[in-house]
Amino acid sequence: MTRGVMFHLTGLADTAVKESYDRIKAALINNGFKMPTMDITINLSPADIKKEGSGYDLPLAIGILAANSKIESDRLDKYMMVGELGLDGRLQPIRGALPIAIRARKEKFKGLIVPRQNIREAAVVNQLEVYGMDTLTDVIHFFNGDNSYQPTIIDTRREFYEQQNQYELDFSDVRGQESVKRALEVAAAGGHNLIMIGPPGSGKSMLAKRLPSILPPLSLSESLETTQIHSVAGKLSRDTSLISQRPFRAPHHTISQVALVGGGTNPQPGEISLAHNGVLFLDEMPELSRSVLEVLRQPLEDRKITISRAKYNVEYPCSFMLIASMNPCPCGYYGDPTHHCACTPGQIQRYMNKISGPLLDRIDIHCEIQAVPFAQLSQMQPGEPSAVIRERVIKARNIQTERFSSLPKQGGQGRVYCNAQMTERMLHEFAEPDTASLDMLRMAMERLKLSARAYNRILKVARTIADLAGSEKVESMHIAEAIGYRNLDRGDWAERGI
Repeated sequence: MTRGVMFHLTGLADTAVKESYDRIKAALINNGFKMPTMDITINLSPADIKKEGSGYDLPLAIGILAANSKIESDRLDKYMMVGELGLDGRLQPIRGALPIAIRARKEKFKGLIVPRQNIREAAVVNQLEVYGMDTLTDVIHFFNGDNSYQPTIIDTRREFYEQQNQYELDFSDVRGQESVKRALEVAAAGGHNLIMIGPPGSGKSMLAKRLPSILPPLSLSESLETTQIHSVAGKLSRDTSLISQRPFRAPHHTISQVALVGGGTNPQPGEISLAHNGVLFLDEMPELSRSVLEVLRQPLEDRKITISRAKYNVEYPCSFMLIASMNPCPCGYYGDPTHHCACTPGQIQRYMNKISGPLLDRIDIHCEIQAVPFAQLSQMQPGEPSAVIRERVIKARNIQTERFSSLPKQGGQGRVYCNAQMTERMLHEFAEPDTASLDMLRMAMERLKLSARAYNRILKVARTIADLAGSEKVESMHIAEAIGYRNLDRGDWAERGI
């Protein structure tokens, strides 16, 4: 501060940061302070990185008061703070409180000050004093030595484990569809991508929504990573500390490329990153734009998405299970014994061709589904509960975890945790078929005209089926079931009926 009346803000501040002057001035006046009548220069260092958002309001206001000797400055360097100011001085919530708290601990700060609404999110981080404040006055009193403010302590681990098994949807609600439930169990056990094809009302969406209930529970490290992504995107509710259940994202088929993969003027995670460590469900997959579908090809392989623009490069993780559903034709009733299909073979072929071969190759399991007749539906007993299926899935995942625990990281993809992530070298080591299985595979490759990628997918699925059966080796029965999950690879699919 020097003599004068000007206010200067340097360091590539965006409009929201520049407008902080008016919010700070009103907040100070309404809390019994005056904006100093001096020449104020604020430098947001480093000056070559763009500063965005309203979270700078609180530290700027405290900095101005400290420079004007209204606040004791001997404690300022021990605390990080963030928050938006209302005109009355109230602190408003901000995005990304959890990653900010993690950074504060990494930078050896004693504590972090956040708006009260963000306290549960930030208090997840241990070894850091986290204070939730309501107003600018509270922060001023805190720095001036008021000891009545206490850090918030949350037993995140207790809450995390208590909420892990609380699912509203259960597989016991599903009547019939045993073959589809088996396919979903195999997909969950190996982390495989899956597509369901069948007429409207056959239960595709109902089954997909119940998939998280049979997936293995999140570990604390997975939960923390997932929570950070949702925190940055502003998707956490105020009463949430850690995400305890695997995400299930089901975007509408009108979604754009940017909304799916992330990016934008202010970079944000897309739906594929919000589904990290969980499930991305694409209902009516052919109705999505072809260009939107094709951007999925690289993230499905690499488990990360790199967004490159002229002014920034951002990398988000996106290790998710892709679950898709589709009708067999435009009207939806091709092959349905109870409805007449009015579509021509050409219309059916064009509809199927909306999903490209390379994308279909990346989907391990293709599952056909038929509607359950009412006579059977009304007589059937409740299905197997999710908890029982989940035990089998967890057992198979534990086998895979032990198998891959001694392997090094695979380049930029990180460690391998499930069979769907195996490389070609791992397939030769862990899923090598015997002579009879190899002959069966050769016959399937020739008759179904499968690609080399489809061959690898069959071996991965067969390895998972073997793990579910507790078999150390991949046998011919496992290969046969895995081949049965490649229905859409058949060249005569659109001509044969379901």
